[in-house]
Amino acid sequence: MSYPTKKLGEVVDVVMGQSPPSSSYNECGEGLPFFQGKAEFGEIYPTPVKYCSSPSRIAEANDVLMSVRAPVGNINLAKEKSCVGRGLGALRAKKNIMNQMFLFYFMKKNENNWSKLSTGSTFSAIKGSNLRNFEIPVPPLAIQKQIVERLDKIAEAQKLNDGLIQKTDELFQSLLHKELNPAGRDWEENKFINCIEKNPLKIKGIPREKYQSVGKFPIIDQSDKFIVGYIDNEDAVYKIDSPVIIFGDHTRIFKYVDFNFAIGADGTQIIIPNAKFFPKFFYFLMLNLKINNLGYSRHFKLLKIKKLIIPPLKTQQQIVAKLSAVQDYKIKLLAQRTKLKELFESVLHKSMSGEYKKSKFTPSPNFGVGAQRPQ
Repeated sequence: MSYPTKKLGEVVDVVMGQSPPSSSYNECGEGLPFFQGKAEFGEIYPTPVKYCSSPSRIAEANDVLMSVRAPVGNINLAKEKSCVGRGLGALRAKKNIMNQMFLFYFMKKNENNWSKLSTGSTFSAIKGSNLRNFEIPVPPLAIQKQIVERLDKIAEAQKLNDGLIQKTDELFQSLLHKELNPAGRDWEENKFINCIEKNPLKIKGIPREKYQSVGKFPIIDQSDKFIVGYIDNEDAVYKIDSPVIIFGDHTRIFKYVDFNFAIGADGTQIIIPNAKFFPKFFYFLMLNLKINNLGYSRHFKLLKIKKLIIPPLKTQQQIVAKLSAVQDYKIKLLAQRTKLKELFESVLHKSMSGEYKKSKFTPSPNFGVGAQRPQ
C-alpha cells in the first residue's frame, strides 16, 4: 500500500533564509543564534557560533533546517528560535496535516537525494519553488504519529548505545593507565632494544593497483582502516609466528596483528616482542605510552623509547584479561550500533513507502549485546 502524496508546499510552510545586515552579526550571544549553512550542523542539532541582533528570516524551535546552497540537502533540527541565512531553508509542518518529526524523518531519509533538485552552474542551490513542488507521502496523522514513535524508540536506543561506547572508551583508557602504572610495583626495568626480537623491520609495500576486494590474505598499512584490501600472492605475505605491532614512520596509528598479512604501504614497520611478553601485553604497553605521550616523539618513533618497565608474565596475563574484556564489550556495542542503524534504516524505508506495520518490537539498550558491562 502506498500513501497519498501532496506537494510539500501544501503541508509545510517553507521559509527560505536571507542574509541579515552584516553589522548585526556578533559572537557574544546578542540576539538569536545565526545559522548560515551546513557548517554549524551536528548529528541532529546545529551548534551556534554566531548570533544576529536583526534577523531577516526566522526558524522556530523544531523547524527542519535544510541546506539549500552548496552543499545541498543536509538536514538538522532547530533547537531554538534562530536566524537563518540564505544557505538554509526552514520547514514547518502545518498542524492537523503533518507531524513535525515525521517531516524531519522524511527529509533525513532523502538527505542524499536533495541535490537532484539543485540548480545553478556556479553554486548548487535549491529554490523555494523546487521545494514547495516536491511530492511527499502523507499518511493519516495517527499513522504518522505511530511511525515517529517507533523511529524515536530506535533513535533513543542508538543514543544510549553510543553513550555506552563512549563510557567504555573512557573506562578502557582509565584502566589501561591504572594497570600499567609501575609506581610502587616491583617490576623489571629493561632497555627497549632488549624487549624485541629485532630492530623494527621495514617491508616494501604492495602497490595499490594490486589490491583486491577479496582474497586469501589481508593487506594492512598504517591508516585508520585496519584492513585496506586483499591479495592472493603468498610470496608477498609476511608470515608470523607470534603477534606483531605495526606502525608507520609518520603516524600515531599502530595495530596489533596476530595473523599472516601483507603490507600495503612503504614506510610501514613491524616490531616483534620477545619472550619477555605475554601475547598482546606488549601492544597494551605501547598503547599506554602512546595515549599518555610517555616517551614518544611527535611522529611516534618507537626507537625513541629507551627503557620499559615490565611486570612478571603472570601479571601481564591478568592485565591482558582485564583490558581485553573491555575491548570485547566494545566490539559487541559496535555490532549493536550496526544492527540498530540497519533497523532504523529499514523501518524508515518501509514506513515512508507505505509498508508500515505496527510491531511489538521495542529495542532496548541491550539489544544485540548479549553480555554484561565489564566491571
